[in-house]
Amino acid sequence: MVNTKTDASLVLLLLIAILLIAGAVVVFMIIRPDPFQESLSDGKPLNTLFVIEHEDRPLSSFVLMYYSDTNRAAIFDIPGSLGLIIQQINRMDRIDAVYDPRRIAPFQTEIERLLDIEISFSIVLDLENIGKLTDLLMGVEVFIPSPVNLYQDGLILFPSGINRLDGDKAISYLNYEVPEESMEMAVFRRQRFFSGLIRRLGEQSQFLSSSTPVSRLLYSLFRTDMNQRTLIRLVEEFAGIDIDRVNFQSVGGDIREVSGQSLLFPHMNGALIRDIVRQTQHILIQAPGSTFIDRSFTVEVLNGTTQTGLAGRTADLFRSFGYDIIAIGNADQNDIERTLIIDRSGYREMAIAFGEIIRCTNIRFDAPDHTEMESNFMFGSFEYRSDFTIILGRDFNGRFVTE
Repeated sequence: MVNTKTDASLVLLLLIAILLIAGAVVVFMIIRPDPFQESLSDGKPLNTLFVIEHEDRPLSSFVLMYYSDTNRAAIFDIPGSLGLIIQQINRMDRIDAVYDPRRIAPFQTEIERLLDIEISFSIVLDLENIGKLTDLLMGVEVFIPSPVNLYQDGLILFPSGINRLDGDKAISYLNYEVPEESMEMAVFRRQRFFSGLIRRLGEQSQFLSSSTPVSRLLYSLFRTDMNQRTLIRLVEEFAGIDIDRVNFQSVGGDIREVSGQSLLFPHMNGALIRDIVRQTQHILIQAPGSTFIDRSFTVEVLNGTTQTGLAGRTADLFRSFGYDIIAIGNADQNDIERTLIIDRSGYREMAIAFGEIIRCTNIRFDAPDHTEMESNFMFGSFEYRSDFTIILGRDFNGRFVTE
């Protein structure tokens, strides 16, 4: 009898313990911080790493920066051939040398170090699942400038113009190879698809979150450190992004042969791309209607020194920051002491930000009166040059203006 009562007491205690543990878990689930909401509310853009994978290797890698308060985004394309000193293996190698499809963290860490950012979440999509995802989205639209002909008999795989790709076409579009296509065009092609994919995810966000089976199917196509709820939240945020205004930035550099492989070494040991990231983050958090992003600014670069090629290299620098270079040449003199920026845009704040890229504060504001501009355009007497003209002087060392 005593044993029976003891056993009953133990069972009761066990049930109470189970109920207490279950209650604690429920309370924890309710009050625990939402990592997605924390990332959105920390005052900085939310950074997500996307990897398009083929045969367990990155075909393309993109970092999507998104700031929820302004619904603005930017995308950084990370070439797998970037040559860096990889700290985790303590040698010079490609950045994707540390990529492991079973554990993406080392690859993510090297990208964080390169861009000097924290990546909140990562998403991996292999080609097979990209095909399934494209079909789930009922197609992804891309603009194809020229028809793609991959067969001797003249069969056109992709006609020119806007194409809505199904799953099989999406896989082919990302992975086809033709001898005459440059590496730059292949990269640009994959960027176009990624833009179309983000756009389509946003357009279909209500459908994707409309039922548990659909949300579960979407989640099954990703390898990610997000939970299902967080992934759906992210997709819902895509609906507010104007993808046509999203700027793609690629990590630029110089190609060199190292140990039998071609590596792309980032300009200035990565300092340039980190500067671009910092300015991009600043742009994303600007209030809607800010002049920083609502129009494209044109630039004329003139060399006022005897350094050969200085204007061209500087033009590449500003092009990396998203400016439209419309003219490169020599100034009237080659003995200019101080670098000068001439602003014709009328946007003083933007001119100052333009100068900050090279630490130039010598700015002349020459913006004409808007009434005068309209009158001159009417009579055809206004000569448009550029929003900004920069005349490089001896105080410019190729990256910054020095004192």
